[in-house]
Amino acid sequence: MPATVTSRPSRREAPGQPVLAVHDVCVRFGTQDVLRDIALEVPAGQTLVVLGESGCGKTVLLKTLIGLVRPTSGEVRFEGRVLAGLSDRELAQLRTRYGFVFQNAALFDSLTIADNIAFPLREHTRIGAAEIGTVVDELLAEVGLPRSAAGKKPVQLSGGMRKRAGLARALALDPPVLLYDEPTTGLDPIMSDVINELILRVRARDGVTSVVVTHDMHTARKVADRIIMLYPLFRLADGEPQIVFDGTPADLERSRDPRVRQFIEGRAGARLTELRDEQAGEGPGATRKTP
Repeated sequence: MPATVTSRPSRREAPGQPVLAVHDVCVRFGTQDVLRDIALEVPAGQTLVVLGESGCGKTVLLKTLIGLVRPTSGEVRFEGRVLAGLSDRELAQLRTRYGFVFQNAALFDSLTIADNIAFPLREHTRIGAAEIGTVVDELLAEVGLPRSAAGKKPVQLSGGMRKRAGLARALALDPPVLLYDEPTTGLDPIMSDVINELILRVRARDGVTSVVVTHDMHTARKVADRIIMLYPLFRLADGEPQIVFDGTPADLERSRDPRVRQFIEGRAGARLTELRDEQAGEGPGATRKTP
């Protein structure tokens, strides 16, 4: 049974208090280590951007924050509660306080856009149909979708419109935390910036905390209060921290770490050599050092 509440949940937290806390988290799938000794705190109201190349564990970290992936070791706390200590019912209730914007929107193909947005309200609240309709109309307007989109199926919308519908659904329960997984992937520059502007509008909501996983430097520079950068474990020596940068966007531009510079400047460097080594059967990590 889904957790049910009688109304849209309250989302206010004391400004500056840690909403999310990650303590020495490691994640391993079989013999493959993906995250190692990750430690960070995200205070209420902050927009944290998580940068890093494909395969470095960004999305795994995001899923760990809501308990979809359980750490191999370490712990994740949301509003002071350890996720691993919660029952399935408690975890379901807690997830009503997150909004998750999926990389490909992840809308239900068989439902209209209005029904997609209304889905969390019908599953997790007891508010009436008229009020749900009002909320859906408000959310459509908030993300810049015309009322005519409400009765359409996802396949009838452009990629940018589907992304905005996914954001509207994520906002339906008025959550205190919004998690974005590659929100601008596959969009043209103009529509990408529309999504960035919407992220900024959501940040303006009192008390909303955001975590944005992306490799889009324009998004990172525009929306972040704080940026961390993850690095693939197989390119790190034993004991090297996986978070190779943690600071403001201005700090990122001043960083002299060659790994950070290579990423933000989009330089391949020695990566082609590494890829050739992998194809030759030497395997990931055969050339650990970056230029």
